[in-house]
Amino acid sequence: MRKNLVAGNWKMNMTYQDGLALVSEITNMVADEVGGSGVEVVICPPFPFLHSIGKLLTAGGNIHLGAQNCHQKESGAFTGEVSAKMLQSVGVEYVILGHSERRQYFHEDNELLSQKLKAVLAAGLKPIFCVGESLETREADETFAYLEKQLKEGLFHLSNEEFDQVTIAYEPIWAIGTGKTATSQQAQEVHAFIREQIARAYDAEAALNTTILYGGSANAQNARELFSQPDVDGGLIGGAALKSRDFTEIIKSF
Repeated sequence: MRKNLVAGNWKMNMTYQDGLALVSEITNMVADEVGGSGVEVVICPPFPFLHSIGKLLTAGGNIHLGAQNCHQKESGAFTGEVSAKMLQSVGVEYVILGHSERRQYFHEDNELLSQKLKAVLAAGLKPIFCVGESLETREADETFAYLEKQLKEGLFHLSNEEFDQVTIAYEPIWAIGTGKTATSQQAQEVHAFIREQIARAYDAEAALNTTILYGGSANAQNARELFSQPDVDGGLIGGAALKSRDFTEIIKSF
């Protein structure tokens, strides 16, 4: 079912000690200031921190453990890689897939991501599947065609039952780490388009029930306006997720 959700992607930041301190601050602030607001929170630290941070999160609470990536195979001779089954075994619930940095720096394409989706779902985990266009694509007025291709090739091969487990994150690549942010109207326009594509690929009910996050330099100052848009259900947060006060204020924006 569609829900309000805020996910913090720490990327390759924080030492182990700093990460434990940050998540302790966040859990305390959320408990004191957010309470039973119904907002689901996901924290996605680097792989080495997952088990320890997961132990700090209250079982059954509204803060959940997520990972930033996984391999498409269940096991094998893939040195340095981590499988979805491994993530599940240490308490991970969500996995980010197809982040723009993975697509750009590690050349992950739609075909590979479709395999990763299957692996994540087979392990009983929930994917946060990222789509988004570059500045060149937007300026060429090809945003919608580009997003449609990402969705069709990477995501829409799933069955209805599998798709029910998916959260989508729209990342305008030109607004990640640049300080630029899509206007609330630009975000709403793209989120509505994604929902329309879901309705075409599946049905109106699936479109209505899919959580779609905004993931382009959302912060404590602009989150309220972004999240007020009818098709924006929350955020995939980068830099602001590394500051407990900023991250908590974003959660409170609902």
